[in-house]
Amino acid sequence: MTLSRPVRFRLAIASGLALSFSFPNYNLPLLVWVAVALLMLAALGARTRDAALCGFINGVLFYPLSLPWIATVMKQYGSNISWLAAAGILGLMALAGSLFPLAFAVLLCRVGKKSVAVACALAPFLWVVLEFARAHLPIISFPWNLLGYAASGNLAFLQLASITGIFGLSLLIAAFNASLAWMFASPSSKSRRTAIGAAIALVVIAVLGPRFVPLAPADHIAHLVQTNLPQEELYPANWMEIHAADMQQLESLSIDAAKKSPGLVIWPEVPAPFTLQDSKFAAIAGRIAQDSRQDFLVGVVDWKLSPDRKWLASNSAVLLDPAGRREFTYDKIHLVPFGEYVPLRKYLFFAHSLIDSIGDFTPGRDYSVGSLPGGRFSVFICYEAIFSSEIRRFAAHGAQLLINISNDGWFGRSSAPAQHLMMARVRAVENRRWLLRCTNTGFTVDVDPYGRIAARLEPFTRAELDAPYAFRSDLTPYTRFGDWLAWVCLIATVGLLAFSLTRSRKEQPSH
Repeated sequence: MTLSRPVRFRLAIASGLALSFSFPNYNLPLLVWVAVALLMLAALGARTRDAALCGFINGVLFYPLSLPWIATVMKQYGSNISWLAAAGILGLMALAGSLFPLAFAVLLCRVGKKSVAVACALAPFLWVVLEFARAHLPIISFPWNLLGYAASGNLAFLQLASITGIFGLSLLIAAFNASLAWMFASPSSKSRRTAIGAAIALVVIAVLGPRFVPLAPADHIAHLVQTNLPQEELYPANWMEIHAADMQQLESLSIDAAKKSPGLVIWPEVPAPFTLQDSKFAAIAGRIAQDSRQDFLVGVVDWKLSPDRKWLASNSAVLLDPAGRREFTYDKIHLVPFGEYVPLRKYLFFAHSLIDSIGDFTPGRDYSVGSLPGGRFSVFICYEAIFSSEIRRFAAHGAQLLINISNDGWFGRSSAPAQHLMMARVRAVENRRWLLRCTNTGFTVDVDPYGRIAARLEPFTRAELDAPYAFRSDLTPYTRFGDWLAWVCLIATVGLLAFSLTRSRKEQPSH
């Protein structure tokens, strides 16, 4: 495919922009169906170094444009972090993230020199493999805004996740993009028929498919309390006294709702200095459980004494029974690096200021399952919602209801809360479980096992949501087998790369 260097770079820029604008808050998801094709056209037929630069351009645009809130959060809540330093950290993330589209473009370019058709066949498998790698890197794994999430707003496409997980949606989108790239890079009646047929099929599924997604019956009610407490970098020792009126309002809101319609009461991930080791907060939590005569699930900082007599803090969810006794605890397993702990602390001493406002948490180890009247449940906390392979473990271990508590107050009014909800919602479909999502400032929602939002609260309001739900015990293929599709894609990628290499050697003249 003969294109000038400026045209290729413009295509790479257009690809990065289109991919960024496919996600909240730009909310132009149709662009995702051409974004990868633009990058493919930029790479196919290019010199290897130009293909690498095209992939780099794609990534260096995508990360800052789709995740600008990272710099905002670090500046606002990181001690002694300037705007320049916050922007620099986001820039480093963009540089690291750019390695994935760079690798995609280079490998596609090399294979395309032998066969455009093989390169286009490789593209969707390779894209998923690189996303899978992003999700499983040690320490810095960050599968935020994967390609498939851009299509998760369509109820029909979303159902694929129950079989394949989010990577199935990524594969679907990448495959359609590959058919478009093939049509333009290697025009033929076959490539045109393939692209047009794929487009028609996708339109039919998108328009008609949601009508065939069943409704999910519910027979329980939970009360999700959106606390809407102010996010602060540091909490004074007399915080409870300063916010006594807020706490009284939240206590009354919780008890009154549970008395009106008996059911589980849920508060979000710790939005303030809440710990059951504090007698004032423990008294409030106990009264909510006892006066409502219902179970009460609340996010707290939980302090535990280690074997070497050191006090360790965990970001936890605790369930109090109607008598106010603790009967379940889940300690967050997947902590936020440089947010809830400092990885490689010995070597990264300069990063301590990033967690001064939060503390240094100890990760949990158990994918805990607790009991409620009628069934079993599990909780996952905030950032954990983006790790599909970890959330499926709760359902595989017997959870019949999923609860996600989060404090998205850190994100302010940025695009992050909407992106976070977009990803958490997919977890409900992957495991065919009701998902109760309770947050401090929004979005607090009730998601049915097919991905419908059954009820929601307006963000940045203090309110209670009556959230219907039911317990389910069926296991989806994804819950049973996990990321099997990603491994299939890896095998297909290796096979196609080997085929291309073998073909290349066979075409070399003998001497």
